[in-house]
Amino acid sequence: MTAEAAPTRWRVLQILPIVEQLRGYQSAWLRGDLVAGVVVAALIIPKNLGYAEIAGVPLENGLYAAAAGTILYALFGSCRQISMGPSSGLAAVAGGAVLATGLTDPSDIATLVAGITLTSGLFFLALAVFKMGWLSQFLSRAVVTGFLFGAAIDVVIGELPKLTGTDSEGDNSFQELWSWLSTLDQAHAATVVVGVVALAVVFGLRWVAPQVPGALVLLVGGLVAAAVLDLAARGVALVGDIPRGLPSFDVPDPGLLVDHAGTVLVAAFALVMIGFSQTAGDARAMAARHRYQVDIDQESVAQSAANIGAGLLNGMPVSTSLSASSLNDRSGARTGLASLTSGVTVLLALLVLAPLFSSLPKPVLAALIVEAVVMGMMDVGEMRRLRRVSRSDFWVATAAILGTLVFGILAGVVIGIALSLLWLVYVATHPQVSTLGRERGTQVFRPLDQHPEDETLPGIVVMRMDGGVFFATADAIEDRMRTVMLTPELRGVVLHFAGVNFVDSQGAATVSEIIRMAEESGIELRLAAVRPAVRTVLERDGAVERLGSDRIHGNVHRAVAALSASSAAPDARPEGQGPAAASTVGATHSPRRVRAAGRRFRRR
Repeated sequence: MTAEAAPTRWRVLQILPIVEQLRGYQSAWLRGDLVAGVVVAALIIPKNLGYAEIAGVPLENGLYAAAAGTILYALFGSCRQISMGPSSGLAAVAGGAVLATGLTDPSDIATLVAGITLTSGLFFLALAVFKMGWLSQFLSRAVVTGFLFGAAIDVVIGELPKLTGTDSEGDNSFQELWSWLSTLDQAHAATVVVGVVALAVVFGLRWVAPQVPGALVLLVGGLVAAAVLDLAARGVALVGDIPRGLPSFDVPDPGLLVDHAGTVLVAAFALVMIGFSQTAGDARAMAARHRYQVDIDQESVAQSAANIGAGLLNGMPVSTSLSASSLNDRSGARTGLASLTSGVTVLLALLVLAPLFSSLPKPVLAALIVEAVVMGMMDVGEMRRLRRVSRSDFWVATAAILGTLVFGILAGVVIGIALSLLWLVYVATHPQVSTLGRERGTQVFRPLDQHPEDETLPGIVVMRMDGGVFFATADAIEDRMRTVMLTPELRGVVLHFAGVNFVDSQGAATVSEIIRMAEESGIELRLAAVRPAVRTVLERDGAVERLGSDRIHGNVHRAVAALSASSAAPDARPEGQGPAAASTVGATHSPRRVRAAGRRFRRR
């Protein structure tokens, strides 16, 4: 191999990880990959029909997206068990964008959703190129849990009229629910029976036989019931014509996207925030289970390719499907060939079986959707955990739920992002500063609020700062220290800096201000366990020189012992000064500190 060919080959292996997978392919893996691919296709075909309905696009568009997602992820993804395709959460975001624009023409709706999908793919590409995956960390798990829970409730309320053969209207979920309840006296009996039976089947199978693909059973059962019982003649609505054939490449109309640019950008950004966190977490989990490495930047490339492909095929947004990925793994998938098999199976279904889906009763499709969002988006266990572990996170999640129900799904995404950022700002500007006590008979110092039985030292306060001392926390820390220094009979303060991992210029200025306050108050200040990087910044700002390097100790015990010894030295106290001033002057040889002590003496 030539020197020029080697880098080219390496770049191909980086961009297309499946090449490396196939180079080491073992024949024993083939059966597992093929079986897993077909089984996953049987799961996602009925579900993706429902996801298309949630997004408001033609049902076949959900299958177009499923084919594009599985095939393109198989080529570009670094995780071997992941199955990529539409999901209930992403479909809800796309459907929320449609409602926000007010579009009613089916072709315009399909174009808008395809454009949002394409835009999200470009955003994913930017994440990969500029290595900005950290952006997804700004959307907290509590907010995502709440948003998805609220979106699921919104979707369920939207599907209720299809289960009863009635209509509903309203600007938010509560109005739609009230409107639906007011029409129950007009419910269509046959539609209600079909809907109730469908719900019983799909949820019952999940309860009594979770290994059975309930969505597939319901799809087949619904088609058979429609034909045998002639449900259309009994007034039960059917989904309508689904054309046979493969998707064609088509760039979404730029004019329509520009007209609704704000909605497109917000929806695409929301899809990226949700999709990246889902895929990155699932990929890491699968790789850890099978003991290989995944490249998170490459995962962004794979999601970019999958969404760009889905957008150009007039599809809808795609991301990781945890249920499909888990099934893929349990069925024996060893490489991306399983995902390729799923994609090819979906394409064959489009070529052969698509017209059969036209006879699917709408209440059956509604039951599929309800089961998908309830089981895939309503994480009751996580809400209970949040309530038990962190009430603040629980109320943030609850606020996200209410925001989604009152203002709509797309607005709920914006509210969720805003809540995440506000919570981040709140946490950053309210640093943890703990007062420490000493465990009796030891040299261990612990927070007093957790160990109130620990002993405190007369005239000495030990405080621990956690996190960074920087522009966002500087004022809060300074205010806290100013309050502490007003404590009566206080003669010394030890600041435990082991938890401080970052100091910026404003933080260094704050430390200097704390030193100044201590000098003027006649309080002896000492630092303990200062990290090297933090000390370097403090030295550059002159804080170490002002304090005196002899007042920085390796641990709290040494700082307290030095402070106690300094305060107890009677010979170091000039005539006419109190013990606090004496310890301040006698503990350092800095001329600046001597002058400050002299000023205090004259004021007294």
